[in-house]
Amino acid sequence: MEGQPEIVKQALGYAQQGWEIAEGWLMSPAAWSQFGLLILAWLLAWMITRKLRPMLTRLLTPTEDQAGIIAQARRFVLIFVPLLLPVLAYVLTGIGESVTRSLFGSGAVIAFGKRVFLLLAARVLVKEIITDPFLNLLGRYVLIPIMALYAVGLLGLVEIKLTETVVSLGNISFSAMALVRGLIAGSLLFWLGRWSNDQSAALLSKQPMRPATRTLAIKTAEIMIFGIAFLLLMNIMGISLTSLAVLGGAIGVGLGFGLQKIASNFISGVILLLEGQATVGDYVELDGGEAGTIVKMTARATILESFDGRWIVVPNEDFITTRVVNYSDQGSANRYEAPFSVSYDTDINLVPGIIEEAVRKLDFVLDDPDGPDCELRGFGDSGVDFAVEFWVNGIDDGKNRFTPEVLMTIWNALKEHDIEIPYPRRVIEMRNVPDTSGEA
Repeated sequence: MEGQPEIVKQALGYAQQGWEIAEGWLMSPAAWSQFGLLILAWLLAWMITRKLRPMLTRLLTPTEDQAGIIAQARRFVLIFVPLLLPVLAYVLTGIGESVTRSLFGSGAVIAFGKRVFLLLAARVLVKEIITDPFLNLLGRYVLIPIMALYAVGLLGLVEIKLTETVVSLGNISFSAMALVRGLIAGSLLFWLGRWSNDQSAALLSKQPMRPATRTLAIKTAEIMIFGIAFLLLMNIMGISLTSLAVLGGAIGVGLGFGLQKIASNFISGVILLLEGQATVGDYVELDGGEAGTIVKMTARATILESFDGRWIVVPNEDFITTRVVNYSDQGSANRYEAPFSVSYDTDINLVPGIIEEAVRKLDFVLDDPDGPDCELRGFGDSGVDFAVEFWVNGIDDGKNRFTPEVLMTIWNALKEHDIEIPYPRRVIEMRNVPDTSGEA
């Protein structure tokens, strides 16, 4: 072994220790008896599982129409039925270990068997029970390797080596063990935070409150959940929160100089959610010409969807500092008008009645708060100008084409009553035109 790297020497040393332990077990009657107890415990656990598992499955499986808390609890417990075999083997092995230690004063082999049964339980947990992709990935590459190290008795040694390895980042130093613990705990905490956020959002969505208040409550719950997860992670990694004071001061300076717009948009978003003057589902139009239905409100901006499917990102500050026209107000009726003209030869006293009657027959035109109203608007160059006002329960945003159908109805009604729709006409009068024809 002379001249070999240190890691190779350590590996060969561990292999030598393992061989000595295995050789001692093979030559010891007490070890053989413990091997026999392990096999007996596994066979007995297999027989009990074979009889007990169908009974538990029938007992814990609710009918399809059951959806209460008890039924959900039964379905949750049913998921863990595959763990019955390794857990029973572990329990029976523990009983055999107490007997072996009382008779022989030794139980190393059976203790090793208990750890192997725990490894099998972890494998069943990852393979058959955990369905979430992230947790399954964490189980395959973190839980099973840890249980394997624990089964062969190397977990404590690996933990000592990681604890002795120190990582320094500026003024902050921590061990590699703290880093590994932080990665594992951070992954679990933020997965749990995401799951808790989804559950709280689903719960708040069912509560009777204004959409803006509901959105604000969901955002507040999200910030609180992930804030608590961050503080717990810092505590688990052993990082003092006082060491973050410098970082907090730097963030404060950044907000004061370079991040004013972000802070302004965030505060404007909170104001929008609290006041509820514009919320998800409203059709709005801003002074800058942006128009669309609000589909999402974030901490920085509001997302508008136009009738042609385009998404427009509008900073929240624009909703506070500029004029905003809210057409929908959560689905209330809106009034529109359709202009048209008739010939000067028309008896204009008949036009309002004809048009109002025709427009009133359209299924989307409302009688409340007011029915169709045809008004004389002026006398144009080519004809008499009219406009019919009508109410609809929706937005004429291009996707809902109300006005074009009203105009088509007006055209058909005028044609039916032989009323002429004028077009521009010009009369050219030529006076005192000199005779430019001359003799050559």
